[in-house]
Amino acid sequence: MLKPGMEERFKLRLTMKKLPVGIQTFSKIIEGDYLYIDKTEIARSLIDSYQYVFLSRPRRFGKSLFLDTLHNIFEGNQELFRGLLIEEQWNWEVTYPVIKISFSGGIHSIADLEEDLLQILDSNEERLGLKCANKSKAKYYFADLMKKAFQKYNQKVVILIDEYDKPILDNIENIPEALLIRDGMRDFYTKIKENDRYLRFAFLTGVSKFAKVSIFSGLNNLEDISLNPDYGNICGYTQRDLETSFAPYLEGVDMEQVKRWYNGYNFLGDTVYNPFDILLFIKNNFEFDNYWFETGTPSFLVELIKKNSYFIPDFLNITVDKSLVNSFDIENLNLETILFQSGYLTIKRLIQEEMGVVYELGFPNREVQISFHKYILQSMTSGSEQVTIRRELLALLNTGDVGALEPVIKRLFGSIAYNNYTNNDIERYEGFYASVLYAYFSSILVGIIAEDVSNKGRIDLTIKVGERTFLFEFKVTDGEPLEQIRAMKYYEKYAGERYLIGIVFDPKQRNVSRFEWEKV
Repeated sequence: MLKPGMEERFKLRLTMKKLPVGIQTFSKIIEGDYLYIDKTEIARSLIDSYQYVFLSRPRRFGKSLFLDTLHNIFEGNQELFRGLLIEEQWNWEVTYPVIKISFSGGIHSIADLEEDLLQILDSNEERLGLKCANKSKAKYYFADLMKKAFQKYNQKVVILIDEYDKPILDNIENIPEALLIRDGMRDFYTKIKENDRYLRFAFLTGVSKFAKVSIFSGLNNLEDISLNPDYGNICGYTQRDLETSFAPYLEGVDMEQVKRWYNGYNFLGDTVYNPFDILLFIKNNFEFDNYWFETGTPSFLVELIKKNSYFIPDFLNITVDKSLVNSFDIENLNLETILFQSGYLTIKRLIQEEMGVVYELGFPNREVQISFHKYILQSMTSGSEQVTIRRELLALLNTGDVGALEPVIKRLFGSIAYNNYTNNDIERYEGFYASVLYAYFSSILVGIIAEDVSNKGRIDLTIKVGERTFLFEFKVTDGEPLEQIRAMKYYEKYAGERYLIGIVFDPKQRNVSRFEWEKV
């Protein structure tokens, strides 16, 4: 039996366009009468303004659909664009041969790369009705394909490459193999610039942007629009899209809650939603869940966080140079770059300094904040214990039962896998214990401030739950953390019930050795 109101929504949905969940083919969306958010004006502007273009966006953001839209524009498939913004602005009588390359499948070695490229080029040769002579290597085949397409159609060629970096990212935990693939792809992409006289337009998409000195050294005329404000909305849904095109699908929904959960990605245009989140949120009857995050998080990311003993609260306040977010270097993996390019962090603010622009990064929304911290915890603790502990922590904070926190926190640290302590001495640092507690509290969505600033100094951790404020101070081995809170009067900036909690950790036991608290 349907819940109250769901029957009416179900009947309404029968009269609306279908939702294009997981569909990346433009013709299928249009011909199947699926909902389409019109990006064709952006496509026309892009084509008119550039010849060689690169776009970086996180996974499942609509890159493949946009690339396929370009494919249909260049092939002159006017019937698919009836009623869309580009219909009256494009000369449909002029068509272009299109070579399309996608690396959406898995590639696990340099040998796989060459074989896959040859197959991809074969399919393009067949579709275009060409006959190439030099197929000894993919790079020579590619060059011959561009030349033959130009000669047969007497029109310049369009190159569309989707997920250009996936073969490298698939091997990022095997650096020697990743470097071989990178060099092989560099040789392949060099053929684009060498055949400039045959080309009308080239468009490459991916998750990461590699340094020009590596994969793009042979294609140095490529223009990166990833953080160009004119194209900030090229992928994703805007708030206006939700309030107009999606309005019938979201009737009765708390839109502020939707915004907190899923909006917030910033590529210097409007803040946008990941399409995958919105489509699945509607499909699953408005259940808030981590739809995008669950589609895959690279394991090497957590290993990089552990390796660098990264202070997890710093993820809320990272300031980076503009060049850092734009360059991915296999041989020197930078955590902030990876987190930004893969979508776990986004630009929260631009700061103009004397030496240029810097970006303040942070979590884009509630989904990523919760899911990211849960993922970190899952990599460190047993999953079943983690869920139980999170529930107990939230219940105790809601009731103000601070005395019962001690055994829960001891179980929390007792559940951390032993291998997290091997080959390092992270248990000797306050930051490690603060990071673990911070991750737990962040994953239950309480108000949280790490290294909370007062007029007398910094408190290690502040938690806000309703009218209650919990102030934590940590020490390792010895010290008087509770006395420090009292002496510095960190609590004076807060009203309501205030709980002062001092915790001392024993690095040998890797757990709490002393837990003291009082209410003021």
